[in-house]
Amino acid sequence: MSRGLTRREVLRGAAGALAAAAVGGCGRSVGATEVAVVWSGSELDKFRRVLSGYERESGRSVLVLSAGDDIDALLRARQRAGTSPDVAILPRPGLIASYVAEGWLAPMEPRVVARLPAVWNALLQFGDSAVYGAWVKAAHKSLFWYLPSLVEGELQTVDPTWEQLVRFVRRQAAGQGPAPLAIGAADGWVLTDWLENLLAAIDDDPESNLHEDLAAGQPRWGAAVVREAFGELARVWSVPGAFPGGGRRALLTQFDASVIQVTDREAVMTCEGDFVADVAGRFPPEGDPEGLVTFGFPAVGDRQPVVVGGDAAVVLHDSPAGHELVEWLTRPESFRPWLQDGGFLSPNGQVTADDYPPGFTRSLVPEIQSPTLRFDLSDRLPGVFSGRDGVGSWLVLQDFFADVTVSPPDVTGAIDRAVGRLNEAARRARAEVADADG
Repeated sequence: MSRGLTRREVLRGAAGALAAAAVGGCGRSVGATEVAVVWSGSELDKFRRVLSGYERESGRSVLVLSAGDDIDALLRARQRAGTSPDVAILPRPGLIASYVAEGWLAPMEPRVVARLPAVWNALLQFGDSAVYGAWVKAAHKSLFWYLPSLVEGELQTVDPTWEQLVRFVRRQAAGQGPAPLAIGAADGWVLTDWLENLLAAIDDDPESNLHEDLAAGQPRWGAAVVREAFGELARVWSVPGAFPGGGRRALLTQFDASVIQVTDREAVMTCEGDFVADVAGRFPPEGDPEGLVTFGFPAVGDRQPVVVGGDAAVVLHDSPAGHELVEWLTRPESFRPWLQDGGFLSPNGQVTADDYPPGFTRSLVPEIQSPTLRFDLSDRLPGVFSGRDGVGSWLVLQDFFADVTVSPPDVTGAIDRAVGRLNEAARRARAEVADADG
């Protein structure tokens, strides 16, 4: 049976076409500053509106290459062809670390580094202690989104606890209403975000250095804290009726579709970042005039996590045009059109809460600049371990999700398999890095 292309397949096709053009000798666009990005759809449209301001001010034209999750493949193809873009905007520090090791990237200029909080700069500080990227967009990834008309009782409190969430999921799943949760398990990064929030909430020992060791590729996934986090995931994900259509359907549901399951009242809530607002705004729910509202990822004990992600601009091969564009992109006023449109958080320390339009986004600004935040762990992992569809940590979490959503699940066996595979992936990634250094 034929079917339409998925969003991911369209993006892969575009990336493949761009890479083939580069290898085939089409080369760079003469006179244009090229920037490769992961954004697509409305995010890409908003970024192009931002760039129109640069083009007016500088007189330079900018060509945007949208590669989606396959940006690494695009950049490697362009590198082999000798036609690398001037700038790439990347979502994974682990990928940036790989490019630094291969000698592709130029350090950021001091005036660019000075615009960003130290906690963000430290994530892109490698080798010689220089900073090799400039964050241009942030994401707050510790939020639950729900329809107020579908939630009663304890979850309407300002900060529900993890135990309250577990009770709600069990009670709602056993009733006659919508499923308690929507989850885009077809996108493995959604599942890793759940794990990373629980790790941040459970790991209350600052001396353990577990988060930093895992981010560096150390095979410490068998630690008690990690196993406990997997166990808590299983308590929720294994509840019969937790997701619309069950676990198998969830594994075919992409992120955007999971948000629409909530706005269409198939599910009560979903867990993801501030960027949910963009999807929900395009598919507004009927009967809830205020739309989806949020609460923070529930605390485990007295520790409420704040996990963030982001997109950082890097300059390839010390391109003068690339440095000029990145300097402009990190000015506090440059992203104002996107900021005013919504669906945008700035990591720039010179952008204040008052710069945002009224709404919940303002309340997130202090948290994404907090010195105690945790950056998305899977995005920091080295090499392919960082995760793409079908490989790395994303695949491990998808397989764990499949294991615990069967009835009855073997939770202990699922945890053993997941941490074992993550440890093996960590050892393999570290060996690849050592080989590259050698």
